[in-house]
Amino acid sequence: MLEARLSQTLLLKKIVDALKEIIAQGTLDCSDNGLELQSMDNSHVSLVALSLASDCFEKFHCDRNVSLGLDLKSLGKVLKCANSDDAVTIKAVDRPEKVTLSFESDGKERTADYELKLLNLDQDHMEIPKKDYTCYIQLPSSEFARICRDMSMFDESLTIACSSKGIRFSAKGDLGTANIQLNAGTAMDVSIEVQEPVTQSFAGRYLNTFTKATPLADRVKLYLSEQRPLLVEYPIEDYGHIRYYLAPKVNEPDF
Repeated sequence: MLEARLSQTLLLKKIVDALKEIIAQGTLDCSDNGLELQSMDNSHVSLVALSLASDCFEKFHCDRNVSLGLDLKSLGKVLKCANSDDAVTIKAVDRPEKVTLSFESDGKERTADYELKLLNLDQDHMEIPKKDYTCYIQLPSSEFARICRDMSMFDESLTIACSSKGIRFSAKGDLGTANIQLNAGTAMDVSIEVQEPVTQSFAGRYLNTFTKATPLADRVKLYLSEQRPLLVEYPIEDYGHIRYYLAPKVNEPDF
């Protein structure tokens, strides 16, 4: 049986908002270590992976591994029924056909219970090789969201070039060209580590969608290597992360 309680629904709302624009459905794997979800988008261009440790929860009990097939848009609708500062408790029995979400106001004056039907999803869990990347960038998540938004006005393809001189985002289209250069420094709070220069182009609409996770983290981490998918990571405090993997526009993904 699974029982997991968060002191505020807001965190769960942010997580679902960060997932549902990439994947419509997903299997939430629950164990005594916490919650994990991994799924590819319909076009098999991007992959999203959520990891949330049991320590994130005010109360967490999972005596047997449970997999919950979720329709994320439906889950998002249920979460809209709660105030952001309501506590939420997620419950599911072994081999569940439904999951229960219970919301409780701060003063316990109001409680509400909702049951959400689960889906029988046939999804393979992919093992993502733990390889070192040749470029690592960390910057404010709000700045990354702004860059992706601004670049999308020029072209649907965004090029990221990382070198010892810094990181350059560029786009070229009918409107003209756009270039944004970031250098490591304290003013912008940008850090860059480069072993080998990398230049890759990606679908801007995916990058824009990834920035839906901006409310989860003040900073975002980017990992790049030639012939490998881009990794965009949003830490969830000290308890986990959401990771997005995006294949370059030229090459096929190699997870």
